[in-house]
Amino acid sequence: MIERKGVLGYLWIAYEYMAMVAGLGFLALICLLWLPFAMILRPLLPRRWGQPLGRFMIMAGFRTYLGFLRLCCACRFELSALDGLRHEGPLIVVANHPSLLDAVMILSRLPNAVCVMKAGLMDNILFGAAARLARYIRNDVPVNLILDAREELRRGAQLLIFPEGTRTSTFPVNPFLPTAAVIAGRTGTPLQALCIAFSSPYLGKGWPLFARPNLPLDISIRRGRRFAAQKDAGDLTAQLEQYFRTELAPSGGSTATGATMS
Repeated sequence: MIERKGVLGYLWIAYEYMAMVAGLGFLALICLLWLPFAMILRPLLPRRWGQPLGRFMIMAGFRTYLGFLRLCCACRFELSALDGLRHEGPLIVVANHPSLLDAVMILSRLPNAVCVMKAGLMDNILFGAAARLARYIRNDVPVNLILDAREELRRGAQLLIFPEGTRTSTFPVNPFLPTAAVIAGRTGTPLQALCIAFSSPYLGKGWPLFARPNLPLDISIRRGRRFAAQKDAGDLTAQLEQYFRTELAPSGGSTATGATMS
C-alpha cells in the first residue's frame, strides 16, 4: 500500500472519502432509475421477454457502474477472463466471495447469468424488483432453489453461486456449503471455478459500508479449474473447497488471493 504524507496525503484521504460517497451514490442512482420500470414490467411481460430484458439491464447497469468506478474512483478491474464464458452454454459458476462487488463484476460480463440470492436481498426495495424481473433465485427454500436452478440450467442459463454462502471472514475461504455440488449432481452440469483477487479488504466481511477505502483498488478475476458433476455432493464440495484454499493461499503459486495484496 502506498504511504502518502503531508498535504498530498490529506488531499488523497479526502479524495478517498469522496470516491466512496460517489461510488455508493452512483450505484443507488442506477438502481433507483431502473426500479419503477422493473416493478411495472415484472407482472406485464411474459417470462420469455421479461427475463432476458431483466438480465440485460442488470448486466448493462453493472457494467456502467464499474466504468464509473474506473473513471472516477481509482478502481482497476481485470475481468477479461469472464468474456470467454459467455457462449459456453449452461454452467454452474462458483467463486470465492471477498467483497460486495463480486456479483456485480461477474454479472456485468455474463448476459445470461442467474444469481442465487439471499432472500433478504430479493425482498430489498432497491434490488428486489430488478432481481425478480431477471428471475434470480431465492436461497431460503432449498427444495425450490434446486428445482429453480435445474429449470434455469435446462433453459441454457449460467448459474452463479458463492459456495461460502456469505462474504469471506476467514481467508482464504470460509467452509463451503454443498448447494453448488448438489445442483451439479442433480443436473449433470459442470462447475466453473473463478478466483477473485482484491488489493484491499474494502467492502469485505466486517468492513463498514461508509468506511474510507484504500485507493487505488485493484481487482482481478481469473478462470480456474472446471469440475465435472458428481453424484457424491460431499466429495465434490470438499474438492472445491480444497481447490480454492490452494489457489488463494498467500504462499501459493497463484497471484489471485482473497486477502490483501501488498
